[in-house]
Amino acid sequence: MLRKPFSVLVVIYNELEQFLLLQRADDPDFWQSVTGGIDHDELPIETAYRELKEETGIDAKALGIEIHAHHKTNRYQIRPQWLHRYEPGVTLNTEYVFSVQVPSNTPIQLAKDEHTDFVWLDKQQACERAWSPSNKEEIQAITIVEPQKC
Repeated sequence: MLRKPFSVLVVIYNELEQFLLLQRADDPDFWQSVTGGIDHDELPIETAYRELKEETGIDAKALGIEIHAHHKTNRYQIRPQWLHRYEPGVTLNTEYVFSVQVPSNTPIQLAKDEHTDFVWLDKQQACERAWSPSNKEEIQAITIVEPQKC
């Protein structure tokens, strides 16, 4: 089944003001927060919880951790190498933005078919490493103590 052009972005951070970024398996230069397509029968918040668990092993519901909806969407051009996943003529994706704070000792278990590595970075480093402009912007928007500029 072809994907609908709707996805989630879940920015993960901890109390030490560090942000989690994941390295994509299909592009070693592409570092990102958790992302994923919204299934046909899912609400965006359900996708956020599912993708967080699938990509990092963090089961926020079981841990009693709330994922926060930012009530914001981003629209961006779908990368050419991913267009085959969508209906012909679809070129734009709508991304629903979420964030979640987890304890700094939270273990990370990557989905090896999607990501090969992860790193915790301070805000400035995360903004520099994140591949997509929308991911950089959403990391920048989160205020833990004092905001830093990218």
